Amino acid sequence: MTDTPARLLHLLSLLQTPREWPGSELAERLTVSPRTIRRDIDRLRDLGYPVEATKGAVGGYRLVAGAAMPPLLLDDEEAVAIAVGLRAGAGHAIEGIEEASVRALAKLEQVLPSRLRHRVATLQAATLPLARGDGATIDPHILTAIAGTVTGQERLRFAYRAGDGAETKRLVEPYRLVSTGRRWYLVAFDLQREDWRTFRVDRVTEPFATGSRFTPRPAPVGDAAELLGHTMSRQQQEHEIDVTFRAPAPQVAARLPEHLGAPVPAGENDCRLRTRSADSVEWLALRLALVDCEFTVHGPPALREHMAGLATRLGRATA
Repeated sequence: MTDTPARLLHLLSLLQTPREWPGSELAERLTVSPRTIRRDIDRLRDLGYPVEATKGAVGGYRLVAGAAMPPLLLDDEEAVAIAVGLRAGAGHAIEGIEEASVRALAKLEQVLPSRLRHRVATLQAATLPLARGDGATIDPHILTAIAGTVTGQERLRFAYRAGDGAETKRLVEPYRLVSTGRRWYLVAFDLQREDWRTFRVDRVTEPFATGSRFTPRPAPVGDAAELLGHTMSRQQQEHEIDVTFRAPAPQVAARLPEHLGAPVPAGENDCRLRTRSADSVEWLALRLALVDCEFTVHGPPALREHMAGLATRLGRATA
């Protein structure tokens, strides 16, 4: 193999297999001399790949962990497996890795050959994940399209459906994607309204990168997460939640979303939850019911009224 770049890539692919490779075997695989292998190993080291050499009759070369993450070579099966895994992590907002999943997925899908993109899409369509019931499922294609415009500082057009069902077309300068653990939000400057806005990504359709570059504006308050919190606090009314559960506190805490906090013991087999939440009363009612034990709602009145109406409807449904 006389093409040096192609030979280096082939050598790197071999070294990424978790084993030690004798120099003679590498030379035979690549049809070059052991001296050429030694030179190629030095080239890889210059590029930042930590290749370790051992001496002796059974000595050889292997790739070890280094101080930085060098580029990796993936075969077709590995690339498909990683893309499917990243789509699952991004689309369902797995706490702690959601933003990194989107960034990595955007990079990977940018270089995936079309034949592999088709395989990834086919696998995704045939897979039904177990939804947690407390968040919206996101199309990874929409997430990666938005992430690409954030990274590339490129204006974005999309269709948006508001909470009341109204549908509009938006042109924005995307600032950041923010995950709350249950939902994804886009923080952006809306050019038509000349103001900062936040958009629920599960309500975004037809995202289109315009190709028009822009210089990012400084956020009016803190970072993107603070801006999202400030916007949501203006849009949503917080509720004072007060509920008594007829079950031990650890059992109830295990069935409640973390952001609602933990109940405190209120007797031998009871516990009480007092917290504030900007979630809708409809969502709160469902989450409380999913705890699967007897409970009493002391407040707020709006939640009590909704649960009373829900109980009546459920009673009629089973009559």
